[in-house]
Parts: sequence; C-alpha cells; structure tokens
Amino acid sequence: MRLLNRLNQYQRLWQVSSGEAQQVSVAELAARCFCSERHMRTLLRQMQEAGWLNWDSHSGRGKRAALQFLRTPESLRQEMMEQALNEGQQQNALALAQLAPEDLRILLNPFLGGLWQNDTPTLRIPYYRPLEPLRQGFLPGRAEQHLAGQIFSGLTRFVDDSFLPQGDLAHHWDISEDKLTWRFHIRTTLHWHNGDVVNVRQLQTRFMLLLELPALRTLFASVKSVEATHSHCLTFTLHHPDFWLAHRLASYATTLAHPQMPLIGTGPFRLASFSKELVRLESHEQYHLTHPLLKAVEFWITPQLFEQNLGTSCRHPVQIAIGEPDELVHLQQVSNSVSLGFCYLTQRIGANLAPAQSRRLVQIIHQTSLLETLPLDENLITPSKELLPGWTIPQWSSEESVELPPTLTLLYHLPVELHTMAQQFKRYLAELGCDVTLIFHDAKTWDGCSALAQADLLMGDRLIGEAPEYALEQWLRCDPVWPNVLNRAQFSHLQATLDAVQSVADETARSEALQAVFSHLMDEAILTPLFNYQYRISAPPGVEGIRLNTRGWFDFTQAWLPAPAR
Repeated sequence: MRLLNRLNQYQRLWQVSSGEAQQVSVAELAARCFCSERHMRTLLRQMQEAGWLNWDSHSGRGKRAALQFLRTPESLRQEMMEQALNEGQQQNALALAQLAPEDLRILLNPFLGGLWQNDTPTLRIPYYRPLEPLRQGFLPGRAEQHLAGQIFSGLTRFVDDSFLPQGDLAHHWDISEDKLTWRFHIRTTLHWHNGDVVNVRQLQTRFMLLLELPALRTLFASVKSVEATHSHCLTFTLHHPDFWLAHRLASYATTLAHPQMPLIGTGPFRLASFSKELVRLESHEQYHLTHPLLKAVEFWITPQLFEQNLGTSCRHPVQIAIGEPDELVHLQQVSNSVSLGFCYLTQRIGANLAPAQSRRLVQIIHQTSLLETLPLDENLITPSKELLPGWTIPQWSSEESVELPPTLTLLYHLPVELHTMAQQFKRYLAELGCDVTLIFHDAKTWDGCSALAQADLLMGDRLIGEAPEYALEQWLRCDPVWPNVLNRAQFSHLQATLDAVQSVADETARSEALQAVFSHLMDEAILTPLFNYQYRISAPPGVEGIRLNTRGWFDFTQAWLPAPAR
C-alpha cells in the first residue's frame, strides 16, 4: 500500500519537530526516511501536491530549505481510513488503523456497527480473535460454525423456533415404505456464489468428499450410497433406517460447498475476503430463499479492544459495538439467555474408580456449594442439574462414607472457566485425601488429545445447536471422548443402542428413547452436567432485527439498518 508507506514517511518527518516548521536539507530528510535524496525529493513533491506540507527548496546540494507541515499525521490517517472504506478497501483501512494501536478505539469507533456506505447497508463487527479458515466437517469455534451456516447451504436446514429440519437446497423429500430410500428433490433455481447454476452431481460429489472425513463417515454410518437419480433429485440409500438423516443433513458440518472451489457456496452471503485482519461477507443476489437485508457484514479482527483471555472463555462475545465500560450501558441489550450448551464431567469407571466412588464425586459437585463458589463474575455460569430441560440428574442415597481413591487424573480442555473448576475440584478432593493430577488440553475439542486414554475424569464443553436431541445423538456418535471413557463392550452396546433409537420413526418416541440412553449414562455416574453459560448480545442503537440464536450469534439475513435521517 503506497499511501500507507507515504504516511509512514510523513510521520517520520513530523515527529522530529512535532509539526513545527523546520529549516532542513534534503540529505537530512532522506536520512530520517531511510531513502535516497532523489527519492526524498519525489516524496516531498508528492506530499506538497497532496496538500500535506510546503517545501520551499533552494538550488544546490546541501542547501537548507523551509519545511512547513499543513496536516497532522492523525488527521491524514483518519481521512485515509474514510477514503479506503468508501472505496471498499477494508484491509487498507485496518492497516492504517494498526499504525497507532493506542488510538485504535478512537479511530475505529466511527466506523463500527451499522453504517450506510455508498448507499450500502453494512454491519461491521469488532471481533476478539482471528477466525480459523473454513474447512469441511466439524469446526471447533462457534463463530466459524455460524459463518459456515451463512455462507453454505445444506440439503435441509434448521430454522428458529423449530427443532425439526426444513427444506433448503432440497424443497421436499420423501421416504420409501421400507425406510431405506430417501429422495431429496432439489430446487431448480440454485446458483453458486460465482453465478454458475448448481448441478445435482456437484452436490453428490461434495457429499462423497465429506464422507472421506472419519467423523462424517461415523455420522453417516447408515448411508450405503448417494446417487444423482435425476437432474433435480439426490437419492440416499441406507443400510438400515435412520430417521435422524434429515437432521444430520441440516448440520453446519454437512453444508455443501462447490466440489472444486471449497469456499464457494450457495448460502445467503458469499465470502468476499478472508484474512487475519478482516473477514467480509457480501449478500448473494441469487440466493434461493429470503434475501438478506444487509448488503455486507464485516468482522474486524481487533483483539486490542478486548480482554486478552476472552478467546478461550465461555463468554464467547458477540459484541457489535465498542466503547469504554461506562459507555456500554447506552447500548441496547438485545438478548441475554442461558445456553442449552453445557460444560460436563465424564468418568472412566474401572480399576481405579469404582461405581460408588463415581457417584460420590457427582454428589460432591451437585450437593455441595462447589459450583456456587466458583469465582466467576458477570453471572457467567448457571449450575445445571439437567442435561436438557426435563433430563434431570439422578438422586442417590448419600455416598459420604465411601472413601475416594488416593489418586485421580483429571483431563480438561477449554473454555478457561473449566480451569477454574478443575482447580476448585482439586482443592476440594485434596481435603478428602484424594490427590488429583490435572492435565490441560489447550483446544476447544478432544481432537488430537493424546491424554484421553490415561484420564479417570474428563471435563469439556458441549455446544447444543438448533436441535438439542439430535445434537446430543451426534455427540455420542462422533466425539472421541466416548470410546475412551467407555470400555469396548460398553461402547459397542452404545452404538447398537443409537442405531435402534434412530430407527424409531416417531419424533417424540425417538427423543424419549434417546433420553433413556443419557439417563442411563447419568445413572451410572459416567456423565453429569456441570453448568450452562450465558449468551449475550449488545448492539448499538439503529441496528435492528438482531435476535440471539442457539449458537450465541444472530442470523445475518434478518439484521437491518433504518435509512439515515435527512
């Protein structure tokens, strides 16, 4: 960015005298700017023509001349940012802002939130960490999961206020009498983000690529084949009935990108740019469902504006306005709700941990003040005695007389609130004569964790998305925690039970059957919930249509900006 380099050079000229006029030679200025005298003369001419300074030169080498500054570097930076934004050069604007991190908040405030740029409604969201590249399959971050759902479409989808899958790329589907053939009828109006018409064989190819991923192969273990049986029909043939199939196809992990261009989808927004500083989405004009009301959404990656530990916290901030803490009271509190997602404890019952000891550990968590005394502010967590509403933990007779093992190993991953929980748990058990070794897995999931096989206790975080029962079924099928917590016979029995549950056609009966599976895990003290966490969104005045969803985000297609007042 030439203009940015020129501004850097201007800053060097300015700072020597803090903007006061100078008598100086070209050679001295060239030394300040680390360039040749010839290039320095070019820079001076360009800056003078731009109205930044006056340079009253004198002929002859080494002659001193009058240098007068007409603009401050800060005013130029502000002007350049505005110009870059008006021209759609967001990365240039961010690069300019990064020149002075201490002033970043002041510089960025006017440009964030909801803005009309060149008659284009744009929402700019400051975000606390770089977003991870989008890829096939399951994604660890909530922001990435939400982003995938805005860019890509699945054959089916989940909508607000309904746990049942609805049509997306497929407008309808039907099931054969033997329940082994599912035909998804594909819309005739589908276009990729690059403008190409969607071919059903492209959808088939992409789905087969998904099945090359081990986790997705496990999730779709019931699928025998996927065929394009018509120009607008995709047919799934199953090994055995699976009435979760339409749910599985609605998951963000099974949305369908272009088979040759994995960042091109069919969702309401297309990915216009993706960098560590800026992610920009633009509305897809040929989207097959309700068109977005915004034309663009931008993530401005500005960790300087946030507490440094938020990236691994249950807070999972979705903050679309910035300001000093005392200013935030003026923002409209759009939503504040307790998530169905939860942090949990699982226990490996075996040689080192007897069933009665496992039950006592659960009682310590839920029948003492351990959770209530966690030093977590902002009402961040809510102790949970239910896995889902109505799926309550068991009530046993007291196990206080049961002696705990002399040693235990506790493995846990992010969020950082589980670190606090682990430390509290360790101190509490130490008073009971049990020495707990803590192992921290610095990630949001168990993927790639080599310590799973050696832990007696595991604490983790489970996101519950749009269909709670299905989300829990997916967890049992695909998460690496279960083959490590359960022995081989238990895990095989669990998978066989899940196959039986998925073959139940009635939605209510299937949910009840799945609840029975989790009730058994809780009855055996293999699993217990610890706490739910808060989702919050604050928005600046003037941004409308924002509603908290089950992932702690909001549907970008529903947000809108009122027309500016005259």
